Amino acid sequence: MRTDVQHFLCEIDAGIATVSLDRPERKNPLTFGSYAELRDWFRDLHYADDVKAVVFAPNGGNFSSGGDVHDIIGPLTRMNMKELLAFTRMTGDLVKAMVNCGKPVIAAVDGVCAGAGAIISMASDLRVATPEARTAFLFNRVGLAGCDMGACAILPRIIGQGRAAELLYLGRTMSAEEGAAWGYFNQVVPHGELMETARGMARRIADGPTWANMMTKTMLAQEWSMSIEQAIEAEAQAQAICMQGQDFHRAYHAFAAKEKPVFEGD
Repeated sequence: MRTDVQHFLCEIDAGIATVSLDRPERKNPLTFGSYAELRDWFRDLHYADDVKAVVFAPNGGNFSSGGDVHDIIGPLTRMNMKELLAFTRMTGDLVKAMVNCGKPVIAAVDGVCAGAGAIISMASDLRVATPEARTAFLFNRVGLAGCDMGACAILPRIIGQGRAAELLYLGRTMSAEEGAAWGYFNQVVPHGELMETARGMARRIADGPTWANMMTKTMLAQEWSMSIEQAIEAEAQAQAICMQGQDFHRAYHAFAAKEKPVFEGD
């Protein structure tokens, strides 16, 4: 998987990719370039065998302040409908790429996590935060609807319809304590332990059965629109496929020998 990116930071070590936006002096806003490059990177990730998990990290004490006021918001006010729709589809494509990348994504949230930055954390599979994390889906505060980049579909599934409606209608900040109580954050840890915790989770995932993890992520996304009957049948097929994999056989033989299984992702 490529690390020679221009609009964000990326490093890959032992199957774990760590990415972060790189404008800490502005609290890491997104630009047209970073949106597009992140979208393309996550699309390519689906085919990358050298990455098994992703940590989306903060930079300089903040996760992301969302779309840059000068580089994005200003230009949007001068666009026609066709141009605006191209932009909103492009930003939505980033979320779709994250959901369909086949690799679990862990958001490590610190400081400001607002607007599109909050969406990136929402689109991740797991979220870890510091007590200083401040998450806000603040679209209505700039005169826009809360239904941005899948927020009205995904956020209620994480924290419930009523709580999602509160955040999207009021545009208010969700504290780390609220996020943990509502199930948005899997853990809240001290600032100095954030990356260690996120990378520890990523390490456990990367050391697990890669193919099976991909199947789990796929089913979590696809079953949103299925009936219970359809979901049970889809999971039966998915599990049967995993049972043909060598990791399943490795696990059986390791357990029989009272050893820890070593998964190889096939």
